[in-house]
Amino acid sequence: MSARPRYGPKSEDAVAHARNKLVFDQARARGLIGAAKDARLSGRVSASLIEAAKDRARVSSDTELLELALSKLVLEDDFGAKLLRRKGAIPSDIDLEF
Repeated sequence: MSARPRYGPKSEDAVAHARNKLVFDQARARGLIGAAKDARLSGRVSASLIEAAKDRARVSSDTELLELALSKLVLEDDFGAKLLRRKGAIPSDIDLEF
């Protein structure tokens, strides 16, 4: 019996599709995406950037790539910024040893 690799192209695809589904579900729940497509976005970018982004996101259409990218941008948490704003918020005389 041979051991199946734990990670590989199929598992990476499954992870990417699950991640994309979560992003789309959250965007849909916030009313950001849905049935109505009432705006058009146009711009010029390099073809290699588009293809690399599609490969990374595991999407095939330009529309899906744009919706995913914009949804991720809007839904992105600001944990890093919040953490940095707290710098110095804990008094230096507090004992943090266990």
